[in-house]
Amino acid sequence: MSILSGKHILLGVTGSIACYKAADLASKLSQAGAQVDVILTGAGENFVTPLTFQSVTGRRAYTDQDLWGNEAHVLHVSFGKTADLLVVAPCTANTMAKLAHGIADNLLTVTALAAQCPLVIAPAMDGGMFSNPATQENLKTLKNRGAVVVGPAEGHLASGLTGTGRMVEPAEILSQVRVVLGKNGILAGKKIVVTAGGTQEAIDPVRVITNHSSGKQGYAIAQAALDAGAEVCLITAPTAINPPVGARVIKVNSAQSMLDAVLAEPADALIMAAAAADFTPKTVAREKMKKRDGIPQIELTAATDILGTISIQQPHLFRKVIGFAAESQDLLENAAEKLRSKKLDLIVANDISAADAGFAVDTNRVIFLFPNGTSEILPLMSKTDVAEKIIEHTSMLLE
Repeated sequence: MSILSGKHILLGVTGSIACYKAADLASKLSQAGAQVDVILTGAGENFVTPLTFQSVTGRRAYTDQDLWGNEAHVLHVSFGKTADLLVVAPCTANTMAKLAHGIADNLLTVTALAAQCPLVIAPAMDGGMFSNPATQENLKTLKNRGAVVVGPAEGHLASGLTGTGRMVEPAEILSQVRVVLGKNGILAGKKIVVTAGGTQEAIDPVRVITNHSSGKQGYAIAQAALDAGAEVCLITAPTAINPPVGARVIKVNSAQSMLDAVLAEPADALIMAAAAADFTPKTVAREKMKKRDGIPQIELTAATDILGTISIQQPHLFRKVIGFAAESQDLLENAAEKLRSKKLDLIVANDISAADAGFAVDTNRVIFLFPNGTSEILPLMSKTDVAEKIIEHTSMLLE
């Protein structure tokens, strides 16, 4: 996650049973390359110790005792000047009220006043507290000042009640952190459309023809585009992956429905990472086909050619178009032909016969081909890293 690499994140932890999630969040931020300084309130210390956070971040965790130590007169000011982001998770109703009204009676809240960086809060509180008019007014005040609020979620609460007040999961907070940090990235102000997953072509109301695409590479590209500050529209065929926070998601099934969605989303760039079907049943049975009726004869016809349609009929919709060529033989020849015939600005070629690249796995080995005849060979790397390379080239194409 290059967006987090080297970033200075302040993580404020207040008095809630959800403190155990904060330890996981601190760990995830650190693993992503961030420099994480944790500030525990006095109430937070009742649930988790500073040593817990030191163990997962490799850095000392700070408490209210440090407010009165030798560094007291500069510690909060130093944090306020150097932090790229202040995250308060969990954020209790009490701390939310203090932040809204500028009360600075502990190290966390005095640091919040001194901070010159964006603020992200993840509320956590028990039944009735979140919906209370006072809490809602405080929340409105913070949002009006630019604070980003993540959650809370609905579910089982510590009191045994069920309602809205649960702190969201660390992965969701991490995703929102990425969105906030990426706002001024290399694609800020640009709209990027990404397609992902393998389309499904109906045979009858139950069965479909599809492929092995997991959608992992397309979803990674959508996340990388968000990290770069882009407005992202993710047009996705069915997949088991959760879409990245911040993307506007359009769910489709067939190649035709994917084409219809793409044509309705003009943008600066289209990155066609989906594995759209080449063939589709000529007719779709109106009822489920029965085994007792014998083996059906399914006649196929050519499926909608999404990139072909765009290149010929709608070339004005996108300033730049990037395609993929997933091949099992003659990789470079087939990719070069697709680059030329579809009038692409870049094609990403990958050999799906390789066990460590292509469908389903978390790694990929690709080659970038450009219209001027040049190419760039990438070594085996994670699909996240491949996505970041694609977004780098997208940015250069849009300059």
